[in-house]
Amino acid sequence: MRLVCVKSNLLHKVSPSLLFSFRAFQVVMGYAPGFILIQGSDSRVHKACGHKGIMSASESVGNNTQKKLIKIDISSDTVCPWCFVGKKNLDKAIAASKDNYDFEIRWHPFQLNPSAPKEGINKKEYYRNKFGSQTERIEARMSEVFRGHGLEYNLSGLTGNTLDSHRLMHFVGQQGLDKQHNLMEVLSLGYFTQAKFIGDQEFLLESAKEVGIEGAEEFLRDPNNGLKEVNEELEKYSASISGVPYFVINGSQKLSGAQPPEVFLRAFQVV
Repeated sequence: MRLVCVKSNLLHKVSPSLLFSFRAFQVVMGYAPGFILIQGSDSRVHKACGHKGIMSASESVGNNTQKKLIKIDISSDTVCPWCFVGKKNLDKAIAASKDNYDFEIRWHPFQLNPSAPKEGINKKEYYRNKFGSQTERIEARMSEVFRGHGLEYNLSGLTGNTLDSHRLMHFVGQQGLDKQHNLMEVLSLGYFTQAKFIGDQEFLLESAKEVGIEGAEEFLRDPNNGLKEVNEELEKYSASISGVPYFVINGSQKLSGAQPPEVFLRAFQVV
């Protein structure tokens, strides 16, 4: 017994009993475009629907060199620790499947607290006011999760309004989605592990420079630059959701929260 690929438009020629015996309904669609995997002997499948349209698993791999494109839209806030954890898990899933797929990732703004002060507020004080007696438990949990990614969670420094960081993310995205994805990494590392202030323009400009972006200083200098676009994306991608991170994969698979890598991998297979 071994896996063979049957063109889906020829599957009607395979009898239901044969399909059942091959456990065809337990295998995934899309092993190669237009094919369905069936577990069984080549001779029985060939006899059922003819040699035309049949190829073995090894043959299909050799003939199908074009990778499937996975488009991922992510709504997040730059001060959301679970958004960063979700990104790290997504990156692991991408690294594990990069031989099978190409990826196009777009980040979209979400503001957990749109009224947060632009000048910033002590991060620990803010969390104590927001979560009360649960603050220590939440901090301990986040520290544990971050250590699982080889990082030290740092609650020192300031937090505040994230609008400028979202304007910068929009600007960088226009210069390349890979750079936008990398910027989210740099901003998150600075804010969550190095006590950088997300509203500090010097930090934002340093982060943009680190990912190879020019023109960020001039762009951020005018508070109206990118404002219209950010507001439009907030309306389009964030108005209907209540929390982040929120992932939409190829427009159909929707995942909420910092899902583990295996969840992303399963979503890649079914879209």
